[in-house]
Amino acid sequence: MTANGALIFLMGFLFLFLGYMGVPVAFALIGSVLVVTAFTSVSIASMMAQLFNGMDTEALLAIPFFLLVGDLMTSANVTVRMIRLSQTMVGHFRGGLAQVVTLFSLFFAGISGSSAADVAVLARTVGPEMSREGYDKAFTAALIASAATMANLIPPSIMAVVYGATGNVSIGGLFLGGIVPGLLVGAGLMIYSHFFGPIGLKHKRATFGQFSAASREAAIPLVIPVIIMGGILTGQFTPTEAGVIAVAYIVFVAIPLLNRKHIVNLPRDMAMTGLLYSIPLITIGAASMFGWMLAYLRGPAVVSGWISNAAGGDPFMIMLMLTALFIIVGDFIDAIPAIIIFMPIITDLTVNSNINPVHMGVVIIVTLAFGLITPPYGLCLLMASKFIDVRFGKAMFASLPIYIVFFAAIAFSIFFPEVVLWLPKHLLPESVGCFKNPSGAGYLCP
Repeated sequence: MTANGALIFLMGFLFLFLGYMGVPVAFALIGSVLVVTAFTSVSIASMMAQLFNGMDTEALLAIPFFLLVGDLMTSANVTVRMIRLSQTMVGHFRGGLAQVVTLFSLFFAGISGSSAADVAVLARTVGPEMSREGYDKAFTAALIASAATMANLIPPSIMAVVYGATGNVSIGGLFLGGIVPGLLVGAGLMIYSHFFGPIGLKHKRATFGQFSAASREAAIPLVIPVIIMGGILTGQFTPTEAGVIAVAYIVFVAIPLLNRKHIVNLPRDMAMTGLLYSIPLITIGAASMFGWMLAYLRGPAVVSGWISNAAGGDPFMIMLMLTALFIIVGDFIDAIPAIIIFMPIITDLTVNSNINPVHMGVVIIVTLAFGLITPPYGLCLLMASKFIDVRFGKAMFASLPIYIVFFAAIAFSIFFPEVVLWLPKHLLPESVGCFKNPSGAGYLCP
């Protein structure tokens, strides 16, 4: 083993060792890097500067605003209106409340971009009702956790913001590219719940009047995804500015109209969002530090060379191998640091194999979203099992059949790029490498 290889191994070993000793991920990353730095010519001061450089990216400012949007919607009790709308649409199906969980997650994913927020809302609102109707707690936890992963696929996705900011990939393109796999996961969960999930209580089909009333109640919060994506697609504002506009809409329109009493709690909500954002922020800086040292030791070039040689240069094989790698990585590391640490490898393979960057990004994001329900990390599954009060092991076994849904979505995303990239090509063509036709109207796409 070369000297660089030994240092890479030491850095990885220390990170995993510290992590399993209970050290928070950010500090495990920092500790492992600082130890390895002592064996190189790089100064500690340079590495600490890299820690802050990793956080000093304008696009990352979108994250706290999207988090604040979800937190305000939850704490102001506005999300109940979307749950009622979901019940009028699918509550009469077999396993009605299970269908409501998935449909509400699709709605809420277009607002918060945070899987953790989705889990918290569903577990506290629909979770108790599912228990009263006799749904198995393990199934409830598994379904809520699986449905919450769609927040990373349906725009605005925080994971897409981090990927785009780190890899210099169009965030708008990633937003649009994630819609198809997000809808596939949603449809798969609804089909699974209908045919294989608990029956639940039989609910009467909602009348058209009830559906209309629920639609009117939910109309104000459901304008938020239109504001975010409409502004980005028309070029009126960036993803960060979209987050600011969405927060302003909630503060000055939604809450005064729907829950005026909550205005006095706005300072608390904003302070809590700041505290919540500090967790991924320090992790982003630490992961950037780790990734920089990995690149300095030429780790990405070696790993990407191995993958390219093993795949024979076939883009589909490369993406399959990366998918296998990130399924394993996602079992142990949170998605955000995983993206930042491995981005040099992803970028190298994307460029050398002539893979569309947005297509590659969507595949990686779908794979890492799957990692939110796989053991031993499985953040969404851990949260859901805690909120529903069921052992993690039981929730894990209940989620195993649902893995098929995610495998199908990942495979579809890999082998049907023309479908995944259809929306970006037609709505934001320059995000996927298209350019204006020099001899006429329209765009030319590679």
